[in-house]
Amino acid sequence: MNRNNYTTIPQELWELIEPIIPPDPPHPRGGRPRVEARRILGGIVYRLRTGCQWQAIPRHFAPGPTVHRRFQEWVKAGVFEDIFKGLLWYYDELHGVDWKWASLDGAIVKSPKGGIIRAETRQTAANSG
Repeated sequence: MNRNNYTTIPQELWELIEPIIPPDPPHPRGGRPRVEARRILGGIVYRLRTGCQWQAIPRHFAPGPTVHRRFQEWVKAGVFEDIFKGLLWYYDELHGVDWKWASLDGAIVKSPKGGIIRAETRQTAANSG
């Protein structure tokens, strides 16, 4: 099976990320074991890199709905913010980050439905014009 560079999480990177991933919840009644977090993360990276639909994630990661469900769990738990912070500090130790520079990006677009309708403001003083 031909896999691109972004379909697997390199071992060195995984060793930094693994402690951040929350442990699997216990299943006292048994049931199917959860898919490994490393495979799920690989599926999430694949989805983000390719822009494919969740259902189109290759099965060697996990079924698309499984990857999406775990993605939602991790977003709610703040996992991706913690991964970003940890990797940023790691990169800073390796190569240094020039913390004096920062960038902010944004976009302002018209609301497709026109936004809210503003009420007319009552005049409280005589018009000077």
